[in-house]
Amino acid sequence: MKYKHWITLIFILILIPHFGAQSTSVEDATPTELSGSVESDGTLRRINIPILMYHYVSELPPDADNIRKNLTLHPQLFADHLRYLKENGYSTISLYQAHQALMYGELLPPKPVILTFDDGYIDHFSIVFPLLQQYQMTGTFFIITHFADENRPGYLSWEHIEKMALAGMSMESHTKTHADLRSRSYDFLVYQFLGSMESLNARLPSPTRMFAYPVGYYDNQTLAVISTTPILRAVTTQFGSYQTTDNRYEMPRLRITDETGASGLRYLLNINR
Repeated sequence: MKYKHWITLIFILILIPHFGAQSTSVEDATPTELSGSVESDGTLRRINIPILMYHYVSELPPDADNIRKNLTLHPQLFADHLRYLKENGYSTISLYQAHQALMYGELLPPKPVILTFDDGYIDHFSIVFPLLQQYQMTGTFFIITHFADENRPGYLSWEHIEKMALAGMSMESHTKTHADLRSRSYDFLVYQFLGSMESLNARLPSPTRMFAYPVGYYDNQTLAVISTTPILRAVTTQFGSYQTTDNRYEMPRLRITDETGASGLRYLLNINR
């Protein structure tokens, strides 16, 4: 119990002042949002906002197993995705913009889409980032902060993360260590949520308020604890494109695999249209 109180005190003394100090920096977020309040305007909304879920975007290594193969999209296919989105009138938005639309009815472009990239692989900087800039698009990147802390090979460094954030990309939390969050204690979950957020907030110009569950694993205890943090929304690996005012911690996404070409992307984007 004493340890739980200690963590809560650290959260109050360190994280909350940071959010308040940066309240005007998050794109399209109001000072009320960043002060910790998540009260909506009372209207329940359901909006078709496809959230695409990418992992590796790179050439496939020769020793790749089936899991790596399934998670790896060839760079040319990714470029085809961005070209399709551009030519068909889609606009990339942030999770913050989606949150504002769902909670307060703020307007979105006619065909919004959110591009998310899990795990913080190095190809997100070397391949994804330049292509997004080329097509004048933005992405949301979920970072395992301990991997950045230890400069783990194959993953983004803090230097990469900072450069991408300054260029307008959203760099968000994917926990400290990419741990399975099911059947965990309160203290463990607080460490994974707030520890990763503290690491990001210490280095980025705007506070991080979004989250992705590692491998999509969570349970009722996870949901109970995340609801006590400053996290505004969390994405899952559940299939779907409709987002709602009250699905704050269980937002569905559309999985991109190694076989998702432009035609496959078109199919995913039009499932609910």
